[in-house]
Amino acid sequence: VNRIYKLSSDLKVLVTHQTGPDEDNPKCYPPRIVQTCNEPLTTTNNVNKMLLIDYKENRLIACGSLYQGICKLLRLEDLFKLGEPFHKKEHYLSGVNESGSVFGVIVSYSNLDDKLFIATAVDGKPEYFPTISSRKLTKNSEADGMFAYVFHDEFVASMIKIPSDTFTVIPDFDIYYVYGFSSGNFVYFLTLQPEMVSPPGSTTKEQVYTSKLVRLCKEDTAFNSYVEVPIGCERGGVEYRLLQAAYLSKAGAVLARTLGVRPEDDLLFTVFSKGQKRKMKSLDESALCIFILKQINDRIKERLQSCYRGEGTLDLAWLKVKDIPCSSALLTIDDNFCGLDMNAPLGVSEMVRGIPVFTEDRDRMTSVIAYVYKNHSLAFVGTKSGKLKKVGTRC
Repeated sequence: VNRIYKLSSDLKVLVTHQTGPDEDNPKCYPPRIVQTCNEPLTTTNNVNKMLLIDYKENRLIACGSLYQGICKLLRLEDLFKLGEPFHKKEHYLSGVNESGSVFGVIVSYSNLDDKLFIATAVDGKPEYFPTISSRKLTKNSEADGMFAYVFHDEFVASMIKIPSDTFTVIPDFDIYYVYGFSSGNFVYFLTLQPEMVSPPGSTTKEQVYTSKLVRLCKEDTAFNSYVEVPIGCERGGVEYRLLQAAYLSKAGAVLARTLGVRPEDDLLFTVFSKGQKRKMKSLDESALCIFILKQINDRIKERLQSCYRGEGTLDLAWLKVKDIPCSSALLTIDDNFCGLDMNAPLGVSEMVRGIPVFTEDRDRMTSVIAYVYKNHSLAFVGTKSGKLKKVGTRC
């Protein structure tokens, strides 16, 4: 809060950059340079919500909660401010909600400006904030086009917005982003989303949370490739459905033999807590689970193929399009299919289940990182009480 620190390898403070507090009001709508705010301004903390290193341009993208979420670009060496775009509506990326989640993924090009895929909880302001968008990441930190949508015209833009009528069904609806990464031709985000479901034998609906993986093509400027698939884990008859953390790593030779994949194949290491009811009050029982990314992609490809054969509906609960039928089209859908302006956005109804490798009943796992060491795939998980566990994954 209000500070960004650059630390040495032995955790000594090298540089401090102050990001707040400042005069603000969460009810003010940006950009404030265009329209003055009639709400009373008070001294307000800046919660740093995203720190993303742009290695190619040697800078840090730092987004906070002040002024509806503007982002600074800071030089890595000394955290000197290179730019702070704030004079256009699209410059406000991260939202004012202090507990909301923001995740960014940079897609780099050798001879073009890079792209920033950014995903954020919209905090009840879907008319203002897209939940996912792709933005221009210009070389010049003060360029007028910084953070502009990759594509935007009267009808189509590089974004997904949550329809406002979704909130009439689930008033506190939002999509919470837990992790993001790129692999192959795609960008992925792991999310938590509320849904209304009818328990078996009941006529009333109750709110639960569903963990979903969202996938988009890197080159899809119209976001026709948006697909989401539910993910979860089960061990000993216990369902683990509330996503806590995730990390992308490689299989490594030893685990690859067990799983029947190649050592260089991508694996998702995920932590789920038990059940799927209370996002803010997760149960302490948790599980570390592995997903083979290729298997998730295969499941998405099967879903795309069946939908383009005209089978089923779009099945995306938060867009209220569960009953819109898939349209038939004669085309070949391969591993890198990026969608058309039909059958999109698309939901997968069947959950993809991960492989449980470790469970913890008392001290909930809350973070995970993994890497390959001497052909062995190792995971380190952090717990609610601040402990670190090292897990060797043999499945």
